[in-house]
Amino acid sequence: MRATSNRSVGAGDTASGETTITRREFVKTLAATSVAAGLGGLAAWAQETRRGEMIYRTLGRTGEKVSAIGLGGYHIGVPKEEAETIRLIRTAIDRGINFLDNCWSYHNGGSETRMGKALRDGYRDKVFLMTKIEGRTRAAAARQIDDCLQRLQTDRVDLMQYHEVIRLEDADRIFDENGAHEAMVEAQKAGKIRYIGFTGHKDPVVHLRALEVAAQHGVRFDAVQLPLNVMDAHFRSFEKHVLPVLVREGIGVLAMKPLGAGAIVRSGVVSAIECLHYALNLPASVVITGFETMERLEQALEAVRTFKPMSAEQVSALLKRTEALAKTGRYERFKTSAAFDATARHPEWLG
Repeated sequence: MRATSNRSVGAGDTASGETTITRREFVKTLAATSVAAGLGGLAAWAQETRRGEMIYRTLGRTGEKVSAIGLGGYHIGVPKEEAETIRLIRTAIDRGINFLDNCWSYHNGGSETRMGKALRDGYRDKVFLMTKIEGRTRAAAARQIDDCLQRLQTDRVDLMQYHEVIRLEDADRIFDENGAHEAMVEAQKAGKIRYIGFTGHKDPVVHLRALEVAAQHGVRFDAVQLPLNVMDAHFRSFEKHVLPVLVREGIGVLAMKPLGAGAIVRSGVVSAIECLHYALNLPASVVITGFETMERLEQALEAVRTFKPMSAEQVSALLKRTEALAKTGRYERFKTSAAFDATARHPEWLG
């Protein structure tokens, strides 16, 4: 790990984070606090730049510059023709997207295989490449890390994450003796991966538990991926309970499911662009979204092009529109059902 901490992060730490943090408030507050100094100043942590039609932000304490919109790895495995996937990925990169998401299990490795082909001809050096593994044991994790590198046709991954940390015991297994973290550290020392993080979509309590267990082992993650959207703010909210902890700890924030796998837009109360603007308005380094067609790619790029920091009144109005429908988690089934839990269907992946 590039940064470590012996401080335990627990559920009690979230009491002061019960309100929404917008990016504007985040930058303003950080500039005036000692946190900024500890992170090398505001320019090294919160400031964003715009080049062409893309916004670039800093990935937490790593100092890496990443596009505010990230390419979702699952969706690139959807197009029937591999050539179309390669065209999508390369077009996204050519248009300024440099953060690429993927996972060992997506489409049985098909997403990584397609991405590996797209990253030939010099494209690999233009991106910050992230993928994820399911393994919880040292042996399973080591095997999956090597699988990822082979499929992606690279000798290194910029960020490797533990995928689907959705159970309270997942972190205990990862950091146990002969657990996955031993394999991650070995791979990092060997130059196979640069940074380490985790992702999950089930409940803020599980994320906080993972951060706590990591801290008990002297580890501070470089990045954490979590659902952040206009519905999440009202139901088992990662935004209210986990996001403040990540910001305080200088951990790179990877927002996912800004459209709730499309369900939020289908609710009819908010548009796709509004969903993406809401996520971009949070202190997230990257908002990861899927696009399996050129039309969806253009939608994501349009959201970045038209994004401006939202006022408190604008945020409040948007949340008011979504509140009634959001309270039961109906439009965030990744929290309330097993439909998105791939490791529940394939426990053998965990090792």
